[in-house]
Amino acid sequence: MNKPIVVSIADMQISDNPNDTLVTYSLGSCIAVVLYNPYIKIGGMLHVMLPDSSIDRSEIINPFKYVDLGVPLLFKNMFKLGCKRGSLITSIVGGSNVMDNNNFFNIGERNYQAIRKMLWRNNVIINKEDVGGSKSRTVRLFLETGKVVVSNAKEEYEL
Repeated sequence: MNKPIVVSIADMQISDNPNDTLVTYSLGSCIAVVLYNPYIKIGGMLHVMLPDSSIDRSEIINPFKYVDLGVPLLFKNMFKLGCKRGSLITSIVGGSNVMDNNNFFNIGERNYQAIRKMLWRNNVIINKEDVGGSKSRTVRLFLETGKVVVSNAKEEYEL
């Protein structure tokens, strides 16, 4: 087994090595979008922070920070490796209210709605999800099997 490939905050990683595991840590209001093609064992993971890049006024924008820019890039890069839309299994994890108990900013819910809307408009079905709540999550994608494993402070489970 190879060393896990870490998907940092506002980052994306893709692998076509079945021995690899993609992992991202500390998903609070952030969301991991996980794509997997079981036929050719290619997987990708995106760790997004915010729903919309229009709020960013900087000259250099990290596209993986935002749903509206990062999700299309994840799909485009998966397609470059030979994946087809209909063969991808899509999983969504995160979007909780870890630091916003009064739901003032509601970033987790806004991220989730932005992803659902974008995927729906592009005829992509979310096959598995674990979103909302108030817990931080870690998610792993095992490319050999396509298994998506979620863990938090209290438990670990397959999605």
